[in-house]
Amino acid sequence: MRGKFITFEGGEGSGKSTQAALLVTRLRRLGIAVVQTREPGGSPGAEAVRHVLLSGAAKPLGAETEAMLFAAARADHLERTIRPALARGAWVVCDRFADSTRVYQGAVGKVDPAVIRALERVTVGDTVPDLTLVLDLPAEAGLARAAGRREGADADRFEAEDVSFHARLRDAYRAIAAAEPERCAVIDASPAPQRISDEVWTVVCARLGAAQVHTPGVDADEGDTGTSNAGTIDPESGGASRRAALDAAVP
Repeated sequence: MRGKFITFEGGEGSGKSTQAALLVTRLRRLGIAVVQTREPGGSPGAEAVRHVLLSGAAKPLGAETEAMLFAAARADHLERTIRPALARGAWVVCDRFADSTRVYQGAVGKVDPAVIRALERVTVGDTVPDLTLVLDLPAEAGLARAAGRREGADADRFEAEDVSFHARLRDAYRAIAAAEPERCAVIDASPAPQRISDEVWTVVCARLGAAQVHTPGVDADEGDTGTSNAGTIDPESGGASRRAALDAAVP
């Protein structure tokens, strides 16, 4: 059986990487094979594009070009990492995915929604997340956290934007979650990390039945013929409907 695909979304400093790692630890304790990954990145080609995007080198070319670069990185990531893992029954936990492009380049960058939808059809297709956890945090708090973790290093391409930019990001993520409540769950990212992790776990168990899952014989990193009893939702039957919902959520 195909594995489950979980994504974390949210603004800068909302704790996506921390919560992704904590969730992966909990899933592995249950014997679930998990691949932890990120965007932009997660495969050799995508990591090369990541440097171009986060360094700000593509910013002068405009949001539409950035969206195309994100799509190119995502195509490689899906082909080399995400789809093979799901096919062998492993779960995939990804720090950012297509919703980030919808928000950063689409809602805030003002790229034509038709362009965003076309890029998704080509790259994502029916490989739509089974669950997207949106970590919600006021822009000022997120930027303060992001500055603290940099420890004096320069801000990346997106962290360097002003607070109004980040406030619009937050609004856009909330709008996506409101439009797709079956796929998305909004998590308050202001408490301590362990409290957030507990809320994330509650949602994952309720939505995907994680506490009842075991994936014998499935390797997280290499192909395997093992099977998965993962969860209560069949992503093969629901992929097309989630794809339609994702398209409808683009303004």
